[in-house]
Amino acid sequence: MIAFPKAKINIGLSIVRRRDDGFHDIETVFYPTRFTDALEFVVAGDEPDADEITVTGIDSGCRSEDNLVIKAVKLLRETNDIPWLRIHLHKMIPPGSGLGGGSSDASTMLMLLNRYFNLQAGTQDLQSIALRLGSDCPFFIQGAPVLATGRGEIFSSLPCFLNGYYLIIIRENIHISTPLAYSNSKPRGRASGLGELIMTPVEEWKDAIKNDFEEYAFREYPALAKIKKAMYDSGAIYSSMSGSGSAIYGIFTSKPYTLPAGKIIWQGWL
Repeated sequence: MIAFPKAKINIGLSIVRRRDDGFHDIETVFYPTRFTDALEFVVAGDEPDADEITVTGIDSGCRSEDNLVIKAVKLLRETNDIPWLRIHLHKMIPPGSGLGGGSSDASTMLMLLNRYFNLQAGTQDLQSIALRLGSDCPFFIQGAPVLATGRGEIFSSLPCFLNGYYLIIIRENIHISTPLAYSNSKPRGRASGLGELIMTPVEEWKDAIKNDFEEYAFREYPALAKIKKAMYDSGAIYSSMSGSGSAIYGIFTSKPYTLPAGKIIWQGWL
């Protein structure tokens, strides 16, 4: 069984406050893209005594037992009779880029197993399981635009307001630690009103919708600020870092004649 886990971008990201459980309350918009990995599995039969995963494409940089896809299988196996599996994950979404590739892979695996083995888990059931894997994992169960609050798991549905826009994503070889990004970013202490701002014309977002992680990331890695500037120089109507980084995306009204300088990892229509 095969599926294509989608990357997401964050439009705006406000760090509201640090919670007593060590996580942070945030306010952000998760928006799906057409940039995907590929994930497939087959039932292994009686010979293996464990799940097997083969990862091709981009090196995920983790051991097989630490892969979120394997962890997703183990979580479902806690309450369901699932045989050993042979899994193939082809990585195109770079890890540590703020695009949610690993989270999308894991959530897609939950959905594949639910469908293939007829586990009859509903959307909320799958989102609850996905939250045990990561704060942004529940988003990928449905994968439609949402305003996310709380840890990033409380959703308010949004329309597909970027249909017809062109997206370019650039990611240089820079990895930003999410815990380090949080520890170096000051919480606002209040929400930013992103739910209202996101419904204004995209051309008005530049000075209104911010990613709180950019101040730290751009200070530590000036190349990221240069990429964002290159997006605007090429005609982007909005550009931002996604999540805690390090991918920078630009939103255009059409495909630009002059592409921005940098390593473009994906471009296409939203």
